[in-house]
Amino acid sequence: MHSSMPPRAVSAAFDDPNLVADAGLVPVMRLATRGRLPELVRETVRIRGTDNSGGANPAAKVTSLIAAMCAGADSIEDADRLRHGAMPQLFGGIRAPSTLGTFLRSFTHGHALQLHAVHRRFLSGLAAHTPLLPDAGQVAFIDIDSTHKRVFGPAKQGARIGRFRGIRTLHPLLATICTPTARPVIAAVRLRQGKSADSRGAERFVTETLATAAEAGCTGIRVLRADSQFYNADVVAACRRAKTHFSITTGMNPSIKRAIAAIPKGTWQPIRYPRAAVDPDTGELISDAEVAEIPAYTAFTGRKKAEQVTARLIVRRVRDLARPAVKGEQGELFPVWRYHPFFTDSPFETLQAERQHRHHAVIEQVIADGKSGPLAHLPSGKFNANAAWLILWAMSYNLLRAAGALASVFHAKATTATIRAHLVHIPARIARSARRLILHLPRRWPWQHACTQLFTTVHTPPEAA
Repeated sequence: MHSSMPPRAVSAAFDDPNLVADAGLVPVMRLATRGRLPELVRETVRIRGTDNSGGANPAAKVTSLIAAMCAGADSIEDADRLRHGAMPQLFGGIRAPSTLGTFLRSFTHGHALQLHAVHRRFLSGLAAHTPLLPDAGQVAFIDIDSTHKRVFGPAKQGARIGRFRGIRTLHPLLATICTPTARPVIAAVRLRQGKSADSRGAERFVTETLATAAEAGCTGIRVLRADSQFYNADVVAACRRAKTHFSITTGMNPSIKRAIAAIPKGTWQPIRYPRAAVDPDTGELISDAEVAEIPAYTAFTGRKKAEQVTARLIVRRVRDLARPAVKGEQGELFPVWRYHPFFTDSPFETLQAERQHRHHAVIEQVIADGKSGPLAHLPSGKFNANAAWLILWAMSYNLLRAAGALASVFHAKATTATIRAHLVHIPARIARSARRLILHLPRRWPWQHACTQLFTTVHTPPEAA
C-alpha cells in the first residue's frame, strides 16, 4: 500500500461540521438507554454540594464517561473526542472533560456504592435485552481474582508499595460471569489500597457477586472459581448460603500434602490437554498430566466444627521439568511431580471439573482488556474518583460485550478492542432529509452486516424486536 497522490496534491483542513469519527456510538448508546442506564443513574446516584461540585445531572456525566470509554478513552481528557464534528447533533448532554473531572472528584465512598448499585442493575438490564449470557439458565461460572495497577506520583490516594518492590500500586478486586458458550462479563469490581490483602472483604464481595449473577439470569448450576488467596471458610460459607458450588485452589499446606501423599497410585487418571499449556513456574509447555480425587476431604479444621467443610479435593499433577527424575534403589527413574490441588463441591465428574477449574484463567483476559483500555491509567489523585472510574469501565465493558452479542456470532466472542475497531470507530457524514438524520457510512465497510444488525436491532421497539 502506498500513497496515490503526490505530496503537493494533498492538503488537510479540519472544517467539516457534518462528520463524526465514532458513528458506532449511536447504536451502542441507544442500547445503554434500552438497558435503562440514564434512568438508573438518576434514581440512584445522589451527589450534592455547591454549584461547582459536579453534582448536577449525574446521568449526563455518567453516560458521557461511558461513551468516551466505549470509544477508547483511557483518561478524562480523552472524553473531549465526544465533542467533535456533528457529535452534538447525534447526542445531547455531552459534558466537557473539566466538568467530568469535577464530577469524579466529588465522589465519596457512599457515592461509589451508589454507582455499584447502578452497575449491578444495568448488567441485569443488558442481560434481559441481549444474548449476553446464553445458557445461563443451565450453568454459569463466576470467577474472582485481584490485580495490581501501577500508579505514579506520591499524591495518589491509597497507592502503596506492596507486593512489587519499589512499585506503587492500587489493588482492584474483580468478579466476572461467563457460560460455556459466552465470554465473561463483569459482575462486580472494588478498588482497594495497594497493600490490601487479596482476601480482604472477600466474603461480602462474593455475596454481592452471587446475588448479581442470579439477577442477571444465572438461575441454573452456578460454580464460583477462585485462586488460593480466596481459600477460606468465609468464602465457602457465602457460596453455600447462595446455593452456589465452589471450586477454589488450595495451595500446598501441610494438611493438603498429607492428603495427596495418601492417594493410591492406581487412582491417577491420565489427561491430555487439547492445547498445550504454559507452566506458570517453569515456562515449559505441558500437554500431559494426571488427575486424582479425594472424595471426602475436610477443610478448615482449625475452625469450629459447624464451619468445617467436607467436599472433594481434586489434584492435578504434572511432571516437574525443572527437576530431574530421581534414581531408585533398583536403578529405575522415578519422575518428580508438581501438584495443583483445588477444593470443590462441583456436581461434575472429575476430569470435567478439573478442566472447568483451569478455565478460571479466563478472568485474566478481562483484566488485560481493561489495562489495555480505560484502565491504562487511573486518572485522578482522589481514591474515590478512581473507584468510580473503575466501575464506569466495568459498565462500558459490559455494554460493548452486549453490543457485540447483538451484532454477530463473531463479535459476541471478540475482544473489546476488536468491537471498537469494527463497530464503534466508523466514520460517518451527517445529512438531513424529511426532518430525519441520515448517517452516510463508508462503502464496502468490511463489517457492514454486523453494524447493520446492531443498528437495526437497537432501533426496533422492544415489543417488535
